[in-house]
Amino acid sequence: MANGNLTQRLTVQAKGEVAALADTINGMTDTLATFADQVSNVAREVGVDGRLGGQANVPGAAGTWKDLTGNVNLLAANLTTQVRAIAEVATAVTKGDLTHSIQVDAKGEVSELKDNINTMISNLRETTESNREQDWLKTNLARFTGMLQGQRDLNTVGKMLLSELTPLVNAHQASIYHHSIVDEGDSELRLLATYAQGGDIRLAQSIRLGEGLVGECALQSRRILLADVPTDYIAIGSSLGAAHKLSIVVLPVLYENQTKAVIEIASLQPFTTVNLNFLDQLALGIGAVFNTIEATMRTEGLLKQSQELTVELQSRQIELQQTNEELGTKARLLAEQNAEVERKNTEVEQARRALEEKASELALTSKYKSEFLANMSHELRTPLNSILILSQQLAENSPGNLSPKQVEFSRNINSSGSDLLNLINDILDLSKIESGTVTVDIEEIPFHGLRDSLDRNFRHVAEAKSLPFRIRFRDDLPRAMDSDPKRLQQILKNLLSNAVKFTSTGHVEVRVGLVDSGWTADHPVLGQAQHVVAFAVEDTGIGVAPDKQRLIFEAFQQADAGTSRKYGGTGLGLAISRELAVLLGGEIRLASVHGQGSTFTLFLPLHYSGPDQATAVRKAKSPETTVITLPVAREEHIADDRDLIAPGDPVLLVIEDDPHYARILLGLARDKGFRGLVATKGAVGLSLARQYHPSAISLDIFLPDMLGWTVLNQLKLDPALRHIPVQIVTLEEERQHGLSHGAFAYLMKEPTTAGLETAFDRLREFTIPRTKRLLVIEDNEIERNAVVELLGHDDIAIATAGSGEEALEALRGQQFDCVVLDLRLPDMTGFELLEQLRQDPALAAVPVVVFTGKDLSEDEQDRLATMSKSIVIKDVRSPERLLDETALFLHRVVTELPLAKQAMLERLHDSSEVLQGRKVLVVDDDARNIFALTSVLENHEVEVLSATNGRHAIDIIKSTPGLAMVLMDIMMPEMDGYETIR
Repeated sequence: MANGNLTQRLTVQAKGEVAALADTINGMTDTLATFADQVSNVAREVGVDGRLGGQANVPGAAGTWKDLTGNVNLLAANLTTQVRAIAEVATAVTKGDLTHSIQVDAKGEVSELKDNINTMISNLRETTESNREQDWLKTNLARFTGMLQGQRDLNTVGKMLLSELTPLVNAHQASIYHHSIVDEGDSELRLLATYAQGGDIRLAQSIRLGEGLVGECALQSRRILLADVPTDYIAIGSSLGAAHKLSIVVLPVLYENQTKAVIEIASLQPFTTVNLNFLDQLALGIGAVFNTIEATMRTEGLLKQSQELTVELQSRQIELQQTNEELGTKARLLAEQNAEVERKNTEVEQARRALEEKASELALTSKYKSEFLANMSHELRTPLNSILILSQQLAENSPGNLSPKQVEFSRNINSSGSDLLNLINDILDLSKIESGTVTVDIEEIPFHGLRDSLDRNFRHVAEAKSLPFRIRFRDDLPRAMDSDPKRLQQILKNLLSNAVKFTSTGHVEVRVGLVDSGWTADHPVLGQAQHVVAFAVEDTGIGVAPDKQRLIFEAFQQADAGTSRKYGGTGLGLAISRELAVLLGGEIRLASVHGQGSTFTLFLPLHYSGPDQATAVRKAKSPETTVITLPVAREEHIADDRDLIAPGDPVLLVIEDDPHYARILLGLARDKGFRGLVATKGAVGLSLARQYHPSAISLDIFLPDMLGWTVLNQLKLDPALRHIPVQIVTLEEERQHGLSHGAFAYLMKEPTTAGLETAFDRLREFTIPRTKRLLVIEDNEIERNAVVELLGHDDIAIATAGSGEEALEALRGQQFDCVVLDLRLPDMTGFELLEQLRQDPALAAVPVVVFTGKDLSEDEQDRLATMSKSIVIKDVRSPERLLDETALFLHRVVTELPLAKQAMLERLHDSSEVLQGRKVLVVDDDARNIFALTSVLENHEVEVLSATNGRHAIDIIKSTPGLAMVLMDIMMPEMDGYETIR
């Protein structure tokens, strides 16, 4: 037994207690052998064979042996229970059932194993659920895409979409509105289809953009979700009852960021995240379907029109067939004439071919002529420019070393050269018109401005010949017309110049008014125009003979021709005027009596809609190409208050190219008590500013014809407009740049008008007449008094401070419009004072002009640049610039300053200080031009470099630091100006 052999037994012969002891030992050995055998079987079945559920059975075991047997059986039972529980859950997971988890009690590593398996099942269940949702989402997206493919009717698509979509997302009511274009480019939402709609609520058949949740969703192109809608909002009903507590989602259907439709869905349960994701992706997907159907419907509409025309043509064809049958009998009578006709056709064909060859030769000649004129104008202008520049320099006689007669000679040379240059320009203009390369720039032309221009330019010419000059604009004219002001004035200048030139006695008269006849009856543009303006130029001169009335409109032709002619000229003016009139969509008519006078009448549409295409195409045709001048897009007209402005009214000029935003600004201006003017271009805005002198200006930076910075610069350079506060409203964040150049305020465009309301209130308050306040911070009393004397006038009130603390106390005690600061103060430096101003929100916007005689170090300049992010700082050293900068920030009316101070500002702006020491590169292949330009620039102390070709210019640019500007000629050998610039 001690050695583990339980098969041995006591076999001694004994009696009594020894025999009992032997039996006891043999029984113990048998029990122990049975126990060992049972335990070995359980261990083998569980541990080796993998069979669970086995139990050890030891008959007669008691005491410790019974406990040991029970422990073994408990071990086997626990292991069986745990492993079977794990196996059961694993089997369920294998079959795809992820709802089970291991619930058996366990401890130790088995407990950790149970927890890890349960966590694995939970993660697997979440992943599976997510994959199932994505699979559901993608499957249904694909199903809807396939279902809607090929549909050609929006109503059918709307009904099909709602009938499939509403139950799919567990919703119960729905509607869909289609974004449609109505008259005059406006748009609205029209009801397309509904789902389960009933009850007392009647859906609107059309909704404007921005109206209600549906209109706002279409306008913003964003989804709107309503949860727990109030019970009195809407009810979902059936034959059995109605429910009030529900959720609503309003969904835009988008295509390329444009709203094509809006879907509104109501549900009794809150929408799940999966449903909302599905709706968002579906809306993006079906946007293309709506766009395709819209395009298809438009195509079908065109096809229907085409089919109707085809039917009509077929009926006409039948009629023609009947006519042909009737003509067939007559054709036999003409058969004898066919041979003669064919012979003549052959002759005509030969003549046509000869004409085509001649036309080709003429076209080629015209091309060569245009190229010759362009090249010749360049070759003529090259020496002529030098003559003009140098003669002008001589006539100015800056060194004062020329005699009066030499100066007069120089002026005569310059005048003759200018006349020659005008002739070259006329020839080149005619060449450009004939080649179809002239474009038009349509603007609004006020009639009163046109009248003033004609009077200003021609009255003194007529008075020099003692001719009465009358200008009559009829009272029924509107305020303005739409055309190209430059081309219109060029035509009128030619007509009036001829009228004055060919008239010795009598008068010259201009009449302008609306007419309804007088032009060619079949004119394609004037015949369709709603209103036509006639510009009649009448004279009592020599008149034009009937046989020359058509001839004078040809180039280089005149009524007064020949070697003994009395009147000079080239004969190009009327030819150019006729072509420009065609380009503007009108024509010129002549009525004349030889020896009594002439009346040239220019007919133009009141609103430009394009050129006379038939004439433009006919003149531009050539064997190789056809040039068609397309009409210029018209600007959208915004009705403002220019016809309602009375003297004394506060006027706000809005310069903004976005018509929608311009209307918003115009509405705000009216709300704040302004009369509003609107300009969509910078040039128009400058013209309106000079005409109306508004109280304030709202300016956008990005304009179609020039940057707003250019407009701001021109406003601040004009003494008559410099005082007008300019509020910049734009998308570009350049606040410091705008304020430092004299802007009153700088705002970024935002989706709300809260900031604009505040800004317009501040602007309106500023325009109310008041005395501006200036604070001068200077510790030296003599210099302080000098600054006050320099800047003082009755239009501003000046306060002074001798220290930083005194200045801060004054600034916090009352409002100042501008501050002049010396950087050297007794108690703190100017930099420390600027830092305190920057940190105080109430003072951060006050413009500060730094006036110092100290040369600032690079570090000090960097500190000023850092502070300038919050405070406008100007580093000025001269009294003139100090006066100029403070006048800019105080918005002083320069023309009301004393004459001495006006003269100071005029000298400052007219000086060439900005050019001194700058490096300029002149690139030209003609040494004469280089010499002329160098002479002009060196008078302004400019350092001039020169190059005779593009490659040389590029080398100079690469090797020359600090180059400020390049003056580039275009026509050069080896590398022209365009290639050099690129």
